Amino acid sequence: MTLPNLITLMRVGLVPLVVLAMVSGNMGWALAGFLVAGISDAVDGYLARRLGQESELGAYIDPIADKLLLVSVFVVMGLTGELPVWLVVLFVSRDGLIVGAVVLSSVMGQPVAIRPLPISKATTAAQIGLAALVLTELAFDIAIGPARDIAVIATALLTVASTAAYLVAWLKHMGDDGRSEGSRD
Repeated sequence: MTLPNLITLMRVGLVPLVVLAMVSGNMGWALAGFLVAGISDAVDGYLARRLGQESELGAYIDPIADKLLLVSVFVVMGLTGELPVWLVVLFVSRDGLIVGAVVLSSVMGQPVAIRPLPISKATTAAQIGLAALVLTELAFDIAIGPARDIAVIATALLTVASTAAYLVAWLKHMGDDGRSEGSRD
């Protein structure tokens, strides 16, 4: 167990606290927890590289921690009407499809390497930005106006584009009988 992995596990532990703060109406605490989680994500990655403590465990739990936080925040925001439900369904469905494709590939004997695509990184950045924007609005009781609508649309478009990119890459991988560069064979 490395220091970066401990920081990542702390981030997982923040998720229920952020959700609890949100559903209790303590948006300042929710925003603070969300920001601490974001900062800790940058810190654990930096420390892992700097200290030479990159690990297979960290490679798995880091994205799980990120997704757990984002999915939880998006679901609460959808249930409370702060984000459109269709966007939350799109977001959760994308992640479900990616996980399903990875599992199916493994079951079929054609495991696919898990590497984020550039469009996926942009999508995650948009999702984080949207969540932070909404939490900031709620924490400080301000309305940013059309900026939220623009962020919702941009996030939706990036989510659709990312889903399509992963689907194309997965279909290519599966069509190559696992001989493509993404294969672990």
